[in-house]
Amino acid sequence: MTPKKSPKKAVNKTIKKAVKKAAPKEVEGQWDMKLYVAGQTVKSLAAFANLKRICEEHLAGLYRIEVIDLLKHPQLAKGDQILAVPTLVRKLPQPVRKIIGDLSNTERVLVGLDLRPRS
Repeated sequence: MTPKKSPKKAVNKTIKKAVKKAAPKEVEGQWDMKLYVAGQTVKSLAAFANLKRICEEHLAGLYRIEVIDLLKHPQLAKGDQILAVPTLVRKLPQPVRKIIGDLSNTERVLVGLDLRPRS
């Protein structure tokens, strides 16, 4: 007589597989970006919304955005030499690229991130 698997174990195994698939992975081609802002101003919120939209359209699933509020952590501005906000810093892929502003000019952002060639 073959031992039967309990339904509970089968469900747990299925859940573990689903969680493993859904877990973020370090993918070759991962885009790592930092958005420096100063509080939740209109420009800061617009910059984040514009960046999120552009990333979803052009880098779906291959990006990570870290938002750094310089009002809360002013010492972090020195590391990336931030002089104005909002500023987007693309850390990966190399080379590091910076774009200043609310990122509303999609074409300029795409060129700045090297997602589209300069015309």
